[in-house]
Amino acid sequence: MQRGMNKIILIKTKTRLEDLKKRYNTVEQAKFYVEHLGADFGDYEKEHENYYAALKDAIDVISGYARVQEIDREYIPNMIFGEKDIVIALGRDGLVANVMKYLDGQPLIGVNPDAKRWEGNLLPFEVGDLPRIIPNVINENFDAKRITMAKAEAKDGQVMYAVNDFFVGIKNHTSARYHICYNNVVENQSSSGIIVSTGLGMTGWHKSIMAEFRGMAKAFNLGFVPEVEMGWDTGELIFQVREPYPSRNTQAELVYGRIERNRNLTLVSEMAEDGVVFSDGILDDAIEFNAGMEIKIGLADRVGHLVV
Repeated sequence: MQRGMNKIILIKTKTRLEDLKKRYNTVEQAKFYVEHLGADFGDYEKEHENYYAALKDAIDVISGYARVQEIDREYIPNMIFGEKDIVIALGRDGLVANVMKYLDGQPLIGVNPDAKRWEGNLLPFEVGDLPRIIPNVINENFDAKRITMAKAEAKDGQVMYAVNDFFVGIKNHTSARYHICYNNVVENQSSSGIIVSTGLGMTGWHKSIMAEFRGMAKAFNLGFVPEVEMGWDTGELIFQVREPYPSRNTQAELVYGRIERNRNLTLVSEMAEDGVVFSDGILDDAIEFNAGMEIKIGLADRVGHLVV
C-alpha cells in the first residue's frame, strides 16, 4: 500500500452556525437573532466546534494513508471522481445520499462526526474507526451494501440520479400539470407532485405519504394498510402521486405503482414555468420540467456501494 498511489476525497458540509453567519453576515448578529427568539445559541456553537474537531481528526488520519482532497458539499454536482477514488462523507445521512448519487462504483464511507447528537442508518463509522477501515478499503478488502439508484432522463439528454427519491412537480409545490404514462395507460393530471422512491427511500418521503394514506384508511374504516417492504438493493422503484385532483380535464387513477427493471414512468410537462425534477431534496441541482419536456424515470444501471 503506497500512499502516493491512493486518493481519498473527503466531503464536508456547512454547520448550522456557518449557515447563520452567511445569512446574518457575522456570528454576533446571528447570536443576537437566535437569542432574541429565546433559543440556545450555545448549541449551535457546540455543534460547530464538534464538527470541525472531527474534520481535523479525520484529515490527520487520512493523510497517513493517502492524498486528501477536501470538497464542500455544494461543489459535488461539478466534481469529477476518479475510477479508483475512495470517498468519505463526514456529516449526516443526507450528505451520504447526496454524494452517492454522483458516484459510479466508487466506495463511499459514511462517517458520523457527532454520534451523541446525530443518528444515521448511512453512518456506520465514527472518526476513530478510520484507521481500521481505510487500509481495508485501499486494499479492496471490505464489505459494502449495494444500494439501488433511480435515474431520470430528460428528452434533451439531461440525466439525474437519486439514492432516496425524485420529486417531479412545481417549485412551490402548488398544482403541477402534466401527462403521466404508466404501463401503457396515460392520464392528464393535476397534483402537488410525484414522488419516485428507491428501497432506501422507503423511510423518507414515501413513508410520509403512506402515513397520510394509512390515517385516512383508518378514519374511513378501510382496514390496516401494511408498510411496503423493500431492501436497499431491491430492483424496483415505487411512485406516488401527491394530492391528485380529478376534474373535467384531469384524472386521478394512476396514483401509485411499481417501476420494475426495463420499465419507465414517463411524464410530459404542461407547465409554462417553474416545473422541476430534483432528487434527494436538493432543489439547487434540478432539471427544468416545463412545457413539452418529457422525463423518463426508471432504475439506474449504476448502484451505490456503502462501506459497512
